[in-house]
Amino acid sequence: MPLEKADKIWMNGELVNWDDATVHVLTHTLHYGNGVFEGIRAYETDKGAAIFQLRPHIERLFQSAKILFIDIPWTIDQLVDATLETVRVNGFSSCYIRPLAYLGYGEMGLNPLPCTVDVSIACWPWGSYLGDDGVKNGVRMMISSWQRHDPNAMPPAAKGCGHYINSQMAKVQAIKAGYDEAILLSPQGYVSECTGENLFVVRDGGIVTPPTSAGALEGITQKTVRRIAEDLGIPYTQGNILRSDLYIADEAFVSGTAAEVVPIRSVDDREIGDPGPITQAIQEGYFAAVRGQSPQYSSWNDYVNA
Repeated sequence: MPLEKADKIWMNGELVNWDDATVHVLTHTLHYGNGVFEGIRAYETDKGAAIFQLRPHIERLFQSAKILFIDIPWTIDQLVDATLETVRVNGFSSCYIRPLAYLGYGEMGLNPLPCTVDVSIACWPWGSYLGDDGVKNGVRMMISSWQRHDPNAMPPAAKGCGHYINSQMAKVQAIKAGYDEAILLSPQGYVSECTGENLFVVRDGGIVTPPTSAGALEGITQKTVRRIAEDLGIPYTQGNILRSDLYIADEAFVSGTAAEVVPIRSVDDREIGDPGPITQAIQEGYFAAVRGQSPQYSSWNDYVNA
């Protein structure tokens, strides 16, 4: 999806013009992929733009960095404030936000420890990742022949830049085969996650989602779904899922900051059907929360102009 330019990007403590937010061709992360990032959204509400689950996202950025030996030279509070400032100065009522911590110019080679660490925060208008029609009517998925990486080969708990080559290979395979999205299995054959979303199966009135031991990233939106489900009285568990469980699911859906909450219409050409009542209830609860319409979830929103 083409990017729509904003005015400013936050880089290492300064707001710089969009076109000036550049890095050197010998930036370490460009060559070796060692960096961490987050995807965050701001939504339009009656009180102006509100960033959804801001602090949990920044906290996960730091957790990812710790796993990969990246020492971010800012505090969580500083990056929370910088994110609010970046959205504020660009004047967006709603937008997607991308904090990135990367290894900068000045060192080369496979030892990343001597590298400087740079941090940027960009934001821009961006619709639902899997499309408005996907949000309403569901998406078609396939099981990828590419496995989710083994936790002892690449730590899935870190939202690392280079990790997403795995997701890109699966995504391209799915698109070329005529599907909207791909589902990755763990090396043990269990359902792990999609290329950028957590996955949920509904059977017998309850929701099941893969555990982190199957290689799924612990999602911020996934935790949001759990809380909404519990408040609605919908049973919610983590457990291993086989591909055949997807084929016979009563309902299935995915969640992620970019994708939001999206029904799965079919998997490997096995029809699951129209979005079911549990999926719809989770969707409605989620969109009400992000738009500031649910007082019980007010703590999830950080208002840009508070």
